[in-house]
Amino acid sequence: MDARAELLAWYDAHRRDLPWRRTREPWAVWVSEVMLQQTRVQTAIPYFERFLARFPSPSALAAAPLDEALALWSGLGYYRRVRQLHAGARAVAAAGGRMPTTAAELERLPGIGPYTAAAVASIAFGEAVPVLDGNVARVVARRLALAQDPARRETRRRLLAAAGELVDPRRAGDSNQALMELGARVCTPRAPRCAACPLAAGCRGAESGAAEAYPPPRARRAPRRVRQVAALVEGAGGRLWLVRRAESEAVMPGLWEPPTVEAAGRRAAEAAFAARFGGDWRLSAPVARLRHGITFREIELEARAARWQAAAVAEGDAAGWFTRAELAALPLTGAARKLLVPPEAS
Repeated sequence: MDARAELLAWYDAHRRDLPWRRTREPWAVWVSEVMLQQTRVQTAIPYFERFLARFPSPSALAAAPLDEALALWSGLGYYRRVRQLHAGARAVAAAGGRMPTTAAELERLPGIGPYTAAAVASIAFGEAVPVLDGNVARVVARRLALAQDPARRETRRRLLAAAGELVDPRRAGDSNQALMELGARVCTPRAPRCAACPLAAGCRGAESGAAEAYPPPRARRAPRRVRQVAALVEGAGGRLWLVRRAESEAVMPGLWEPPTVEAAGRRAAEAAFAARFGGDWRLSAPVARLRHGITFREIELEARAARWQAAAVAEGDAAGWFTRAELAALPLTGAARKLLVPPEAS
């Protein structure tokens, strides 16, 4: 068998049973590809199922307020993705609900780049176009023993051409998914299992005995460690006071969270809350601690019950009181959801 046939035979035998692989419906494929950007497969599955149950078509999402989509996305991170998906769905709905069928047409929709366009066009519509995500780039770079940075335009062009040679036009979508699956499970960043790879024959990286050297590792920016304090202010009827992040925020704009400041220790946090929100703050001992990462920050967050006396919220802040039952339907930050919403309510 040639390389394309070997790849597809391996995929047929080893493919994972994932919910988005049980359909070629274009909207489901689009949603899955957006969710899988920067997100692990097992994390994405429940979000995908809930999102499709509520928004079974682009028109359904287009008709819903962005806040509802954000709420369903809450905890998945990288919220710019759902904002762009909402904008794309509105563009499709405005065009009569018909999704474009080619990669070139799909790229004209808001928020759809070359990778997503190629994935949807090949999987849903059978167009013989290659995809190039991180997994595919690694497989192909090792096959060519290509030592250049995949982010470079010329390198990307060579990788796309080589990936295209592995796409069987009769099963274009399966070919692309097979390459992605191969990169995720066999041709892994560390300790690739070359002996189990259907493309080992003719792979220059494997033949060199140094497959891990391709593509060359990119320099990683050192994360900045940040300490934060979240104040849990409880009012009448057990309602919690939350604030909404401004739309101008670079990270998680428009999402709700308990008032939070960057500080270490009770006294420093009380002063920071007073400066940020006004009034007089009194914080208790920590009631919960979380660690989470956002972009290039590693955040240590402690939550403290708080008493706050002030005439009003500081000017310019959107805020509100919410019952525990109302929290699950809010577009919360991931940290806020972990702190405030029981898993069974998510």
